[in-house]
Amino acid sequence: MEKLVIEGGRPLTGAIQIHGAKNAALPILAACILASGTHTLHNVPNLLDIDTMLRILRALGCRAEQQGHSVSITTSTAHSSHIPEELMGQMRSSIFLMGPLLARFGSVTVYQPGGCAIGERKIDLHIKGLQALGANIEEFANKIVCTADSLQGSEIVLDFPSVGATENIMMAAVRAEGITTIYNAAREPEIQDLQNFLNAMGADIIGAGTDTITIRGVESLSPCTYEIIPDRIVAGTFLVAAAATKGNITLEKVNPAHLTSVIHVLKRAGVQIITDGDIIHVSCPTRPKAVERIVTSPHPSFPTDLQSQVMVLLSLADGLSVMKETIFEGRFKHVDELSRMGADIRVDLSSAFIRGVPRLYGATVEATDLRAGAALVIAGLAAHGTTIVEQIHHIDRGYDRIEHMLSRLGASVHRQAPVPSE
Repeated sequence: MEKLVIEGGRPLTGAIQIHGAKNAALPILAACILASGTHTLHNVPNLLDIDTMLRILRALGCRAEQQGHSVSITTSTAHSSHIPEELMGQMRSSIFLMGPLLARFGSVTVYQPGGCAIGERKIDLHIKGLQALGANIEEFANKIVCTADSLQGSEIVLDFPSVGATENIMMAAVRAEGITTIYNAAREPEIQDLQNFLNAMGADIIGAGTDTITIRGVESLSPCTYEIIPDRIVAGTFLVAAAATKGNITLEKVNPAHLTSVIHVLKRAGVQIITDGDIIHVSCPTRPKAVERIVTSPHPSFPTDLQSQVMVLLSLADGLSVMKETIFEGRFKHVDELSRMGADIRVDLSSAFIRGVPRLYGATVEATDLRAGAALVIAGLAAHGTTIVEQIHHIDRGYDRIEHMLSRLGASVHRQAPVPSE
């Protein structure tokens, strides 16, 4: 397996553009199924998860090609609504295809999705939402068959503001008869991007970004050209990396409004941040300060996807910080790896108590999931000595060649190919 080799101790400096959002692109790629014809999407990142979604679309009969950061998808040739089990096992986001395939073909067969092992992530809210629209669900071992002669608008109350369930229901409801209202809907920016894309195809949706979304079903949709929003998690990762290395960088093509809670936490830690339109300047010339308490919660609160990265910064801060994880119970796996680098972190159930140390030291560590891997890269950049991060296929699921992005900011990081066995 490939590894990242990082020589730490260099402050990040310079400017970098942030690529498109993985978590916006994936449901939008799935939504293309809803309208027969050719769609063109811009600002699509080159990631393993994107490649997997394109492979699934091809397996369904679509033509899908990516050149640079633009993707062309022709859905008029789609002939199947059975997602291959092997491909579903590679990526949790494949579940996004349930709603669009059900709406277009009246049936869909899926399997339990794969993805990062960060805790239990049930799909019961997806299933309950589709059932409320009139779908019949049958489960056979790990296979799920969903059918519907027609979908009917309904009032749906989510037990938890699940991003995936909100998006799946939205995509199915655009072709349902009547009006669908989702209460306790997820409010993430990616939900707003999906609404904007669907409306560009001719859907009638309002309310994304609030906890109540209303979808008025339409008879047909048309393909369109659309640009994906910038990735707020990638942007947040680089904000933290700059602060942890005592650097000074400029992020371009970002939306600071998507990062309000993160910017607030970093400012509490003494990080200097200035926003100017779609640009963010960040610097941290001195040791960061401890932050008394951070709690991960659904948007617009502090995102779980940046918990591990910020923990690295707090492990170098002056004082004791507390991080409480409320979304995924398995999201502290990076703690053991950070401890190998000299971090002083104690975990008690869903809370991590981080006592800052003056410095971290290079070590060989393993990325256990996507965001944990990003955190270990940040730790390696800030550490004294050489850090080797293994299992970086996890990182490639969400960062478009992270070593290239960091190298442009003066970091010493390169990808090491596996040594052939004799």
